[in-house]
Amino acid sequence: RRPAEAPGTAEAQGPRGKSKSSSPRQIPVIGVVTEDEDALGALKPMDLNSIIKLLEETAQDDLEEKQLKSVKTLVQYYQNGFLKILKPLRDLAQIFKILNLCAGKIENQPPFLEPAYNIIKLCGLPFLKKKVSDEITYAEDTAKSIALLGNLMKIPNSELRVQICKCIVDFYHTEPSKKHITGYQQASSAYKIQMAEVGGLAKTMVQSLALLENQLVEKLWVLKALQHLSTSEVNCTLMMKAYAASGICAHLNDPDPSGQLLFRSSEILWNLLEKSSKEEIIKQLSNLKCLLTLKEVFKHLFTRGFSDYDRQLRNDILVITTIISQNPEAPMVECGFTRDLILFATFNEVKSENPLVKGLKLSNSYEDFELKKLLFNILVILCKDLTTVQLLIDGKVVLALFTYVKKPEKHKIIEWSAAQYEELQLHALATLSSVAPLLIKEYMLCQGNARILAFLEWCESEECFFSHGNSFHGTGGRGNKFAHLRYTLRLLRAMIYLEDETVNQDLCEKGTIQQLIAGIFKYTTSKINDKEEAILLEIQSDILLILSALCENDNSRKEIFGTEGVDIVLHVIKTDPKKFQSGLGYTVLLFSTLDSIWCCILACYPLEDYFLEKEGIFLLLDLLALDQKKFCSLILAIMVEFCDNPKTPVHVNAWRGKKDQTAASLLIKLWRKEERELGVLRDKRGMIIDTRKPLFTSFQVEQKIIPMPANCPTFAVMDVAENIRAKIYAVLGKLDFENLPGLSTEDFVTLCIIHRYLDFKIGEIWNEIYEEMKLENLRPVTADRRVLQAILTASENVGKMVASLQYEMVEIQARQDVQDEQKVYAKIQATHKQRELANKSWENFLARTSNAKTLKKAKKLQEKAIESTRYGERPANAIFHQTDIKGLNTTVLSGRVVAVESTPARLVGGPLADTDIALKKLPVRGGALQRVKAVKPADDPKNVPT
Repeated sequence: RRPAEAPGTAEAQGPRGKSKSSSPRQIPVIGVVTEDEDALGALKPMDLNSIIKLLEETAQDDLEEKQLKSVKTLVQYYQNGFLKILKPLRDLAQIFKILNLCAGKIENQPPFLEPAYNIIKLCGLPFLKKKVSDEITYAEDTAKSIALLGNLMKIPNSELRVQICKCIVDFYHTEPSKKHITGYQQASSAYKIQMAEVGGLAKTMVQSLALLENQLVEKLWVLKALQHLSTSEVNCTLMMKAYAASGICAHLNDPDPSGQLLFRSSEILWNLLEKSSKEEIIKQLSNLKCLLTLKEVFKHLFTRGFSDYDRQLRNDILVITTIISQNPEAPMVECGFTRDLILFATFNEVKSENPLVKGLKLSNSYEDFELKKLLFNILVILCKDLTTVQLLIDGKVVLALFTYVKKPEKHKIIEWSAAQYEELQLHALATLSSVAPLLIKEYMLCQGNARILAFLEWCESEECFFSHGNSFHGTGGRGNKFAHLRYTLRLLRAMIYLEDETVNQDLCEKGTIQQLIAGIFKYTTSKINDKEEAILLEIQSDILLILSALCENDNSRKEIFGTEGVDIVLHVIKTDPKKFQSGLGYTVLLFSTLDSIWCCILACYPLEDYFLEKEGIFLLLDLLALDQKKFCSLILAIMVEFCDNPKTPVHVNAWRGKKDQTAASLLIKLWRKEERELGVLRDKRGMIIDTRKPLFTSFQVEQKIIPMPANCPTFAVMDVAENIRAKIYAVLGKLDFENLPGLSTEDFVTLCIIHRYLDFKIGEIWNEIYEEMKLENLRPVTADRRVLQAILTASENVGKMVASLQYEMVEIQARQDVQDEQKVYAKIQATHKQRELANKSWENFLARTSNAKTLKKAKKLQEKAIESTRYGERPANAIFHQTDIKGLNTTVLSGRVVAVESTPARLVGGPLADTDIALKKLPVRGGALQRVKAVKPADDPKNVPT
């Protein structure tokens, strides 16, 4: 986000007057000198207790000299010419106790400053541990020891304070030792940082800032230490509790030639906002003193900062200000910061005589470009405070933002690159969506509607334009104008939703409805593809919402919407249902479409008739059959209104779904599903169980009745709006509850409940009134009590009557089921009997063909049967005609011709080839008998008269 280090350094003096560099740290010099190598082999123990005891004594004359000598010996022991390394962890508490004793003597005995300084310097070197568990074993002592560094900041000595800060900074730059000491290993690099967190060092360092009001060098070093400490969430929380944010912010504008103070302070504020409670930090910064400081710093950087570093710092300050401005209690207007920010946001587009911006101009550098976007962004936040409205008017914000709402002009030199201008254009449109609704008068004075419609016309034109689509606002708009179209429609929607008749009437007079339907919607439909599908669906949703807002409650505008608008609505409803689960905005588009049906078609009879002619009701019922709960309520509400049209019931009854399901059956099915979800008590056949509370849901059963004011709806009343049962009742009621096709007995059982829904609901409300009166210990007068009791009894009787009717229906159905079952069994029995007869006939047939006696017997029976059908006496003049064929070996009634389907005629010579009237002359062709037309049969019998 910014350079790692600010320009300039702070200088500090060592304890003996030597100049010390203010660099972040000094890496200890590690090298081998002429001492014996064995000296590096191990650390011999040192009697620290004797040094502590000596420092605590006060009676001896030459005590100070002895004490100084012992402390210097200690320092030399741990910092010799061979290796600079600190004492093991087990001795750390005693060493810091010695340090604390030395620090306590500095005020009266200045020579103790140097040993204290040297001991602190040792604290920046690595710690040693003998065992792996030492870090845990000595954690408490180590944390307390490191916390002591913060307390030592109270000593009024510049060199000592600077060395403490350097020591803390060195915690974050620990390097592994190049020398090894036998029996010891270096503690982990994060150990000191962790112990500083546990010991609360950050809190004491914040508190030490109050001691350094006019001491710049020490203050810079403390800020540097806090900058490192603030990289931890634990330390940031401690700093927050010490009110570091307000304390640091209030001194941002303190004199500092090096520039480090502002850089390090802003970095600490950033870390506090990111790593601690953001709300608490904003609260600490939301005071007049902090905001005045931020204002002056920002103004100075804006008008006097020319380097990249200054511009980056300026943008960081603006981001911090933006975060603070989200707090409605921040006195942004009172401190004058809001006015200045509005001026800085608009001076490039609107001429201003304010000396702050006179001669000032932004470049197309990255930092200035980011600044412009940040200023647009903070305008959106500032406008949420209504006290800012007048400042926005005075700053001509709407006019400044509208300078970007125009098509790019060719061959015109602008201060921004094409990609930058596009991003600013989109950002300006997004900002206008928040600002313009607050400034309607200024919007109309700027001809806002005309500008928007002209820009929309350019968006849908085929004019060549290559969009870069680099920014957040440009998502989905690379290589096209879809991003511009999206944000322009959002702006238009924001203005229309104000329901300001002046704005809406002006839009309609300018042909907005026709432009949206015939132009933009059809344009987006033709451009839909997989890549830009999401953004185009969002655009179409916005168009339909805009049309709904314009046409609602105005029939003249609905007529302008016309059949062309109905066609686009039908086009959307016909969308493949599978796409509603794709997550690309089809669900939102469908909601927008249903809303446009409600607002743009209903109550306009020509459009309703056209919608019905185009099978719109069928499409709505198809959507309802998808059983998507999120759509059901809105679709049913539309159908309730549509059923006022006398042509609608015919369409509803004519609809058929899957498995020939009717609309009435579908509605009743939805009712049953809704009651299951609500936990309404029903038996397995769907009948009423509790006749006193037939509509009660599980929530109403669990929730006790609570006395409520008369203007508050009760649970029974709210239940009407919270589920779809009332809408289903209304639709079926407009279908008259009679002659509903395609209903089963189960449907009729449920229909009994639906038919009495209103009676049950009225009884439910009277029951609530009665229960509330009992809870409030109210006794109605005798007449009222009788009436109330009669109402409750009547309501319960209705429930009993419905339950009785349901039971009767179930019984009739049960009897009908029994009858149907008996018919099925009779049919099965007849089938079995017929099979038995067929089997018996087959057995007789087999017997006749396999047994000659049986065949003869059957033949005699046949002839006897034939003879019994003839007259007993013949007339005297009658001519007898022989009707049977002699020599025929069959036992069935036969005529002149017998067709045998099982054997082809060409193989057997015809049906009568081997009878007494067979052909006298038969040719043989290939072994098969064939009929010859030239041969006449003998004794051809004559026809029998009829």
